[in-house]
Amino acid sequence: MKHLIILGDGMSDHKVARLGGKTLLEYASTPAFDRFASEGRSGMLHTIPSGLHPGSEVANATILGYDLTEVYEGRGPLEAASMGYEMTADDMAMRCNILTLTSDGLIQNHHGGHLTTDEGRDIIKMLDGRLGSDRVKFLPGVQYRHLLVIKGGDKRIVTTPPHDNPGKEWRNLLVRPIDENDTALPGKMSPRETADLINSLILRSQELLAAHPLNKRHEEQGRPVANSIWPWSQGYRPSMLTLQQMYPDVRTGAVITAVDLINGIGHYAGLRSVHVEGATGLVDTNYEGKCLAALEALRTDDFVFLHIEAADEAGHDGDLELKIRAIEYLDRRVVGPIMRELSMWDEPVAVALLPDHPTPVEERVHRAEPVPFTIWHKGIEPDDVLAYSEAACAKGSYGTLHLMEFMHEFMKIK
Repeated sequence: MKHLIILGDGMSDHKVARLGGKTLLEYASTPAFDRFASEGRSGMLHTIPSGLHPGSEVANATILGYDLTEVYEGRGPLEAASMGYEMTADDMAMRCNILTLTSDGLIQNHHGGHLTTDEGRDIIKMLDGRLGSDRVKFLPGVQYRHLLVIKGGDKRIVTTPPHDNPGKEWRNLLVRPIDENDTALPGKMSPRETADLINSLILRSQELLAAHPLNKRHEEQGRPVANSIWPWSQGYRPSMLTLQQMYPDVRTGAVITAVDLINGIGHYAGLRSVHVEGATGLVDTNYEGKCLAALEALRTDDFVFLHIEAADEAGHDGDLELKIRAIEYLDRRVVGPIMRELSMWDEPVAVALLPDHPTPVEERVHRAEPVPFTIWHKGIEPDDVLAYSEAACAKGSYGTLHLMEFMHEFMKIK
């Protein structure tokens, strides 16, 4: 039995009054999701370990069967792996957003007006040329998502995910030590020195970006300006087993995503990264290309992780209609075609559909609440769930699973 996970990032939500008290999954037109649920077995899954924030890196790695209380090192090291950057023992890596701050000191968005990859890379290369040093390195990623590496940095600092703080005063969220009394470890800066360095980079980036030609173009186009960096989610190189080491039936595997973070998890999990032209991480992504890539990978690989980001981005933007559209696109342009194709295959494939966490449109931040999942394959004995939604899946035969239990149950299907 081969295995495919289809993950709609941030897809689940809360009940919305404008939708008659329904969630977006309940309101959206999702015939493929509902057929999937009616022919499979469903449940709910807690993806966030107690004490950890509900980040996508935490939730996705948990879904893949990792105990994040043992291996979590932040988002930065995972994205470094995706970019091909080999971290050394004294490297501290951080996600580095390019974002928009308002003139009155608030975080307007976490994405700088949805930068293109070329725009984001131009900015990061400029910043590395002006602010980079033997200790500081900026590495270009995708769109607004980039990397900051600090040699000798101390991870015992408090940093803040910008997508969880729209409308908040950014100066109140600058980096600080966890404990002001922590002193420097051998070969590293102290936490206070690390925090001061990062904060100085934030302030210097604002000075440099204020006059950047890109922002003049954004103003002319009526787009938010990209006027600051925001480093966060720091860590050192993680120590993780591959899926091949954890699950002997997985000899080879693939990850398909537009997001460096997910590619980084895949790297440490032993999955090859499959590039899809036109995969953007937004609602305009190449759904058909990702669907075909997943089916092609299943012909040769034992395990495929297909990640679709669009609903999460719409949730962070608070865009109800856009998130509904992202859900409906995933239904008819990915899940429906995959079900039709796999129904004709001789070789059985177990398929799971789920989000990693809710990103409610009315709150615009991740929530550490259980998410609905369904598992389907030819010959499965379905339960009584007839639709794919939060409330419907809560009545499924799997009940509520916790953390790594999902992957253990999924990989038991042979």
